[in-house]
Amino acid sequence: MRLLVLSVGCALSLSAAPTFNKDVLPLLQKNCQICHRPGEAAPMSFLTYESTRPWAKAMKAAVLAHKMPPWHPDPRYGHFLNDRRMPEPDIQTLVAWVDAGAPEGDAKDKPAPFQWTEGWNIRPDVVLDMPKPYTVPAKGTIPWLDFIVPTHFTKDTWVVAGEVRPGARSVVHHASINVLPPGPETKWIETATPGEPLGKPPGGEFFLGFAPGRAPARFDVDDSAVLVPAGSYLVINMHYTPSGIVTADQTKVGLELAKAPPKNRFIVVARGDDGGTSPQNVTILPGDANSPAHRSITFAQPVKLAYMNPHMHLRGKDFIAKVTYPTGESETILSVPHYDYNWQTGYYFEKPLVFPAGTRLEMDGHWDNSVNNPANPDPTATVHWGQQAWEEMFGGGVTLIIPRDMDEKTLLQRVKKADGSTTRASARE
Repeated sequence: MRLLVLSVGCALSLSAAPTFNKDVLPLLQKNCQICHRPGEAAPMSFLTYESTRPWAKAMKAAVLAHKMPPWHPDPRYGHFLNDRRMPEPDIQTLVAWVDAGAPEGDAKDKPAPFQWTEGWNIRPDVVLDMPKPYTVPAKGTIPWLDFIVPTHFTKDTWVVAGEVRPGARSVVHHASINVLPPGPETKWIETATPGEPLGKPPGGEFFLGFAPGRAPARFDVDDSAVLVPAGSYLVINMHYTPSGIVTADQTKVGLELAKAPPKNRFIVVARGDDGGTSPQNVTILPGDANSPAHRSITFAQPVKLAYMNPHMHLRGKDFIAKVTYPTGESETILSVPHYDYNWQTGYYFEKPLVFPAGTRLEMDGHWDNSVNNPANPDPTATVHWGQQAWEEMFGGGVTLIIPRDMDEKTLLQRVKKADGSTTRASARE
């Protein structure tokens, strides 16, 4: 009798094991398929049992180590709308499925396939392409290149979401899109050859970007949107990295448009400089494992902080953002203790943070130029500011929500320079 009970118990245990169709596929739809499907960033697809099963053990290891889904902030500071952490019950379900031998289960238990928009993660009303493909050589160092794309907008247009889609992900390290309104200073662009890189940086206002780990941008937080003035150009700034094969890329930009003018404006304040770390004085000495980086800005107007996107290169080590209020009180709003250049994630605050005029935002971090940094291309080099991955940058990608009609030139306090003159802290990068 005792053996019979044991056999029944084993049968019950086996029948209770999670299956792919019933238990695992729903959590993959929720947590993973945004990247793990054909045409997206991940190298393998998790849409079907056949494409997922070979990766079962690797998936278990990745979720237990919290390497996947990628999410790097210290959970003690801040709450974020785009928090990608997999809930603990989902992790345990996935682990139990792998431990049970990764069974497929009954086909009738499958949920309906998630209806991803083909080729896009947003539903664009307008798609703007580079005028023609750009051929990336197999080898060499390519400077950042600017391509002009006219919007042909005949009226001021408000954008609630945007997505950059590289034509050839294998050679596109990242892309930045600026909005360049028409004016006397842009007349020379009319003589530029369509599709050819521009000979000089055209400037403009940062709009959206593509980088590893960065999701499409949404601007409709708190009834806000990005303004693209009538007749504007998009400046597509491309950072290409040769892959060993001659490759053609034709990146495109998709935009979702607001149905009506919003109450608020979504606007990037990419960096401030109060005499701390700046492009002119970045010097990281050979072997320095903890070289400090700093940016700070002070808001001259009441603002709401919606989003931050810490940015460093291969030697980036950590990032922390703190605010000090006019009362003298301070708090940490974002901490990334282990920065990873391969995942340049941006963080949307769960609720926009409200700052009164006079609030100071401090951004601090460190670079690791030692042999202990596995991403370090050369620990013997003295490193300065630069656009290439083996050079360095530091910034916070600060994005604000302000009243639609507020003058952006009044947002930031002026910075006193060493010679006694003042300048308004840059609201653009």
